[in-house]
Parts: sequence; C-alpha cells; structure tokens
Amino acid sequence: MRQHLWKIVLTLVLILTAVVYFRYFWVFGTGVKAGELNYLVHKGVVFKTYEGKMIQTGIRSQNGTLESFEFIFSVQDERIAQQLMVNSGNQFNLHYKEYLAALPWRGHSNYVVDSIISMEKVSR
Repeated sequence: MRQHLWKIVLTLVLILTAVVYFRYFWVFGTGVKAGELNYLVHKGVVFKTYEGKMIQTGIRSQNGTLESFEFIFSVQDERIAQQLMVNSGNQFNLHYKEYLAALPWRGHSNYVVDSIISMEKVSR
C-alpha cells in the first residue's frame, strides 16, 4: 500500500512540475515589434519591474480610419531598460519572448523584451 502511495505522490509532483514549467517558464513565442516607445516605468510594491508601452504604426481598418495598436511589455534586463528610458519617444524594433503567464518578479506582462534590434531617432 505504501509503495502505491509514493508512486501516486511522485506522479502528481511530476505533473504539477510540468504544468508550472509550461505555464510560467516555457517560451510560447518570440518575435519583433516595431513602433514608437511611449513610456517605460520602474514600478512595483514588492517586486520592482520595468513596464513599458509602445505605440505601433497604424493600419487602415475596413471603415477607412487609422487605428493605433499598443504593445504592453516588461523588461528584465536593467541595461536594456535604461537604454529605453533614455530614448523614450523614438522608434524601436524590440525583440521579445512571449510566455503563457506572467510572474511577479519578471513583470506584469506576458511579453518580455530581451533585446533592442534597432533604434531610430524621431525628428520633430
């Protein structure tokens, strides 16, 4: 009886470990987003994280109006975050990783920017 109980407990622990891994640590997708960096802030109560928003270029919708799309993201690397903060308002191509769920110490968003591919200064 005790052997069966250990097998059941071990199986449940392995299943729980797999679910947690795929939910929080497995990279669901990667990609690049382009747009104008609106803001990047360092905030949080317990875990201070870098959270940002980028406005992507508009696309004509079916009714002929121009829409803007927001890309809300988190940044783990402080060096990348500082570079984004200094250049807020410029055009960026940002490489990101998409997770199925956010972790408090990783940020509030499922999208985590891990590198800056390019930056273009906006002249106004």
